[in-house]
Amino acid sequence: MELNRRTVIAGAAAAGLAATTLGTGSAEAATARGGRGPVKELFGTLADGTKVYRWSLANGGTRLKVLSYGGIVQTLEVPDRHGRHANVVAGFDNLADYVAKSPYFGALIGRYGNRIGKGRFTLDGKPYQLSVNDGVNHLHGGAKGFDKHVWHVEPFTKGSDVGLHLHYTSVDGEMGYPGTLRTKVTYTLTRHGDWRIDYAATTDRATIVNLTSHVYWNLAGEGSGTIEDHELSIAASRYTPTDSGLIPTGELAGVAGTPFDFRHAKPIGRDIRAGHEQQVQAKGYDHNWVLDKGITAGPEHIATLRDPRSGRTLKIASDQPGLQFYSGNFLDGTLTGTGGRTYRQGDALCLETQHFPDSPNHANFPSTVLRPGQTYRTTTVHTFGQ
Repeated sequence: MELNRRTVIAGAAAAGLAATTLGTGSAEAATARGGRGPVKELFGTLADGTKVYRWSLANGGTRLKVLSYGGIVQTLEVPDRHGRHANVVAGFDNLADYVAKSPYFGALIGRYGNRIGKGRFTLDGKPYQLSVNDGVNHLHGGAKGFDKHVWHVEPFTKGSDVGLHLHYTSVDGEMGYPGTLRTKVTYTLTRHGDWRIDYAATTDRATIVNLTSHVYWNLAGEGSGTIEDHELSIAASRYTPTDSGLIPTGELAGVAGTPFDFRHAKPIGRDIRAGHEQQVQAKGYDHNWVLDKGITAGPEHIATLRDPRSGRTLKIASDQPGLQFYSGNFLDGTLTGTGGRTYRQGDALCLETQHFPDSPNHANFPSTVLRPGQTYRTTTVHTFGQ
């Protein structure tokens, strides 16, 4: 059975879920008092007895709730043009759904975000076979990627910033990857309400790494309906076309004159049904944009998303060379979110900062190789406005 964005089906028992206990009160009370957090509460328990916690923090008008399971961003609340807060990310209100059927809602993705063709790559002359969980391909770290592990979380307050340090060690051979990878991801809420993600990793053997965050956005509010009227701009003149399995062909194609041209802001729905071959096989947008800026020393602006109804805007800055825009093509009305409403096709979208999909198999793509003595570092900053 195919396990991918289209259908994420797994037995809760097999995934290790016994019962869920949603903590209430402490975080909500702290927020009501104006406290910034971080505040910790029990969210649920896995079958092996591992407790999953939820951390709540607020700063600069942004409110964030994060799970130790998968580093998942469960909710993220920001104000509209009238100062009214709403949760703008898709997710579940219980651990059982995250374990059994989540299409990576809000999760940290690793070791390799996006797809690797047939789960195969060669490094230093040695072939490797990874876990295959997307038809014949490897997707988002395999059958048990970073999104399905419990992370160690350390809260911090530094000056006017608040945040969380999340730690996970992936052992040599996990999902077929070589080397023990020690990963640290830091979520920071700044005094301006920006949400910053800093990724870092080291290895004891040569390996490949491509970490990202898989938040599903709807700036009108979670569960409020389609994102097709959202206006999107992406600073990219090229994208990477894919085959029928959504694996890049290796071509860097120009966006000019195609539905993939987001160099100037336009409603997502304007060209989503234009009939372009790439859209037909992906059922919408599910592609990597080749950012004009390339790899940079620090985060630079790459995309802006705006909801005309609420006035909310999201600006994304990154040092990465690529951005995966996924238009929620495989949401099908079978998942119920935190607000009690179901998610239909196009009710949320993803903007994943990254290196390119299948990079290890394309010499013309930027390298994702990490070697002993090196430190993988990348930063993405989300800035909210009205």
